[in-house]
Amino acid sequence: GGLGILGDLYKMQVYALARYINRDKEIIPVHILEKAPSAELRPDQKDSDSLPEYDVLDPILYQYIERRQGPKEIIAMGYDPELVARILRMVNVNEYKRNQFCPIIRVSPKAFGVGRRVPIVGKYLS
Repeated sequence: GGLGILGDLYKMQVYALARYINRDKEIIPVHILEKAPSAELRPDQKDSDSLPEYDVLDPILYQYIERRQGPKEIIAMGYDPELVARILRMVNVNEYKRNQFCPIIRVSPKAFGVGRRVPIVGKYLS
């Protein structure tokens, strides 16, 4: 069993929460916060190898997931069309992973899981 405590937060929210926790005293070691984000699936892997920086990624995800904006609307906000297409495709083709994830604490209107239901065979979305 498990519980995905951070499962409904965007990465920038996780970093903001860590800074808040550390506001009076270093509880979360700073070197952890300064380390390049990585899924650590292979040596020397960094999230930035396949993803944009979180300050670009998170707003796109927010618009797509929580605001239910499509690619045209997101691109109209000034984002690169190829980047938007790649990110949305990654969300769609990895839907099955969210169905395998442990329960999360819901803090947003469209949490993966209860707040957002998408068929795991999302071929029609890609």
